[in-house]
Amino acid sequence: MPELTTDVRYVRGIGEQRAKALEKLGIRTLRDLISYFPRTHDDRRTCKKIRDLTDGESACVEAMVASTPTLSRIRKGLELVKLRAVDETGALDVTFFNQAYRKDNLLAGENYVFFGRVEVSGRRRSMTGPIVEQAGTGQLTGRIVPIYPLTAGISQLTLVRAMEQGLEACRKLLPDPLPDEVRREHQLCHIGYAYEKIHFPGSEEELSIARRRLVFEELFLLAIGLKRLRGRRDELQCAPWRDTDLTDFTEGLPFPLTGAQRRAIGEVRADLTSGRPMNRLVQGDVGSGKTMVAAAALLCAARNGKQAALMAPTEILAEQHYRGLSPLLERLGVTSVLLTGAVKAGERRAALAGLAEGTAQVAIGTHALITASVVYRGLGLVVTDEQHRFGVAQRAALAAKGERPHLLVMSATPIPRTLALMIYGDLDVSVMDELPPGRQEIDTFCVPGSYRQRIYRFMDREIAAGRQAYVICSMVEENDQIPDDRKAAAEYAKSLQEKVFPHLRVACVHGRMKPKEKERVMAAFAAGETHILVSTTVVEVGVDVPNATVMLIEDADRFGLSQLHQLRGRVGRGKHKSYCILVSDNRSGESRARMKVMTQTGDGFKIAEEDLLLRGPGDFFGRRQHGLPALKVADLTCDMSLLKEAQTAAAGLLERDPELAGHPETAARVEEMFAESESAMN
Repeated sequence: MPELTTDVRYVRGIGEQRAKALEKLGIRTLRDLISYFPRTHDDRRTCKKIRDLTDGESACVEAMVASTPTLSRIRKGLELVKLRAVDETGALDVTFFNQAYRKDNLLAGENYVFFGRVEVSGRRRSMTGPIVEQAGTGQLTGRIVPIYPLTAGISQLTLVRAMEQGLEACRKLLPDPLPDEVRREHQLCHIGYAYEKIHFPGSEEELSIARRRLVFEELFLLAIGLKRLRGRRDELQCAPWRDTDLTDFTEGLPFPLTGAQRRAIGEVRADLTSGRPMNRLVQGDVGSGKTMVAAAALLCAARNGKQAALMAPTEILAEQHYRGLSPLLERLGVTSVLLTGAVKAGERRAALAGLAEGTAQVAIGTHALITASVVYRGLGLVVTDEQHRFGVAQRAALAAKGERPHLLVMSATPIPRTLALMIYGDLDVSVMDELPPGRQEIDTFCVPGSYRQRIYRFMDREIAAGRQAYVICSMVEENDQIPDDRKAAAEYAKSLQEKVFPHLRVACVHGRMKPKEKERVMAAFAAGETHILVSTTVVEVGVDVPNATVMLIEDADRFGLSQLHQLRGRVGRGKHKSYCILVSDNRSGESRARMKVMTQTGDGFKIAEEDLLLRGPGDFFGRRQHGLPALKVADLTCDMSLLKEAQTAAAGLLERDPELAGHPETAARVEEMFAESESAMN
């Protein structure tokens, strides 16, 4: 008798090889299988006549193969199978790429159902690479079909067939983590029905009922987990720090702090004196002054007899922080040391000795701060910059160097507050929503590729005036799979140097370079030795070059809005007028809407809101760096009202049963969710 824990290889049609492939998708048991939800659904219930097909639509057609398919070998690695299918209204030309077996398994005179994207040219109608099955089969057509994320060796049909067997065997065995009273109060279906209909709905209504139940359950369990995490954190105790007088710090700055900076510093001070470990996220736009909040926290640590460590994701960023913070702290009697891979052996030995003896109060560096050789005399505060670049394990490793140190994380990715609370879980959130006075407004333009020569002339004028420029590409190097219109960084840099700017110095940096080489190229640009830096998005976070005034982003429609905003923030950091030029030949309505947002606002929080509306939360949930469970069903762009319902229900349940003693299924699933998340991070 199958159970939820039964190995998936025992499902008919799976076997050892496919089981290994399914393991890459996280599917090992029947429970994993039926919990692997579709990413979307195609409604293939209606077949159209060939003459009724319209250009660009995805449609089902039932038609007869009119003659034996032909196989052509165009070149090595490219085979075409072509056939003509007909019904009583017309003919459809069908092409398959690299599917030679189609020549023999699609038989002339037999009826098949084809599903794919239609192209119409004059009276000719065609499909390329459609899904196809024998008429009457009804597995991949003739119904609402689930579409699953795949891996090599696993097809949609394999998953559909396995899913049908898994649901038949296990649907009634699923424990329900939603308490009956919660399910009834919020008018949610039973778990077995939800699982069946999320995979194989008979109608849009059934799919909606199933999805609502599963989204609510996911957000409900997440809300309980976060509340319990926060509750456990509130129980932790540490000796409260003395409140620190920061008058000499603020009065010694060459500029007044903004209201947002003062507010964030106040929240940090309140945490440090509260008697429980601080766990705070300071998130703010590029240039909002988060570093000064960190500086205030570092000073508080030193004046309480504690050491502090600031960890940055790159050597250049660490050195940048050291150059900015070290003189500021030195003036206030606080000694800082720099620890990166580039620090010379003698300086490193001195820095390590200073930290071990306690004569150095602040360590600034990269992940070198967490190596075994680094010993702190009394680490009381950990600050991480660019929060999303560090995994939970790295932050934990640094925190383990002290005894329950305070934690301050900084992020320049503005995220709507509700979403930030979900992503960062048990962190308290300080929002820096104000830019310091005098911060340059960056003029942003979106133009088609036909403007490129004009852009180059403009860049040349800026560089002649002593400025520098970035050029951002979405790819690293040309290959056969990249369409010609994509500007590959390495090729593009070579072309700019040889054909467009032979009189200037052009350099290239990308993620495939060795770290040392990447750092060397970026350092040369920061020092003004290079005029133009062609790069992939590795410059999104990092080097601060006040002299750079032009940011040219090729194929801008391929980036998320928040990422474009981060890239734009690389310029406008000095006293000179700065410009961001977005090049895009994508004229779709969605692309135009996104580019319009970039040209109309420089407010990172507004851009983040628009990014959520236009693209969904993938940008924020794509990097599993926050250490929380990934959302499998919920979409925070359209499920915000359900989120509030689920949070209210979770709070009510915990009020009635704080330890979930009377709700063991709920407790078990919450523990399971967060355990899955932790293992994914390690």
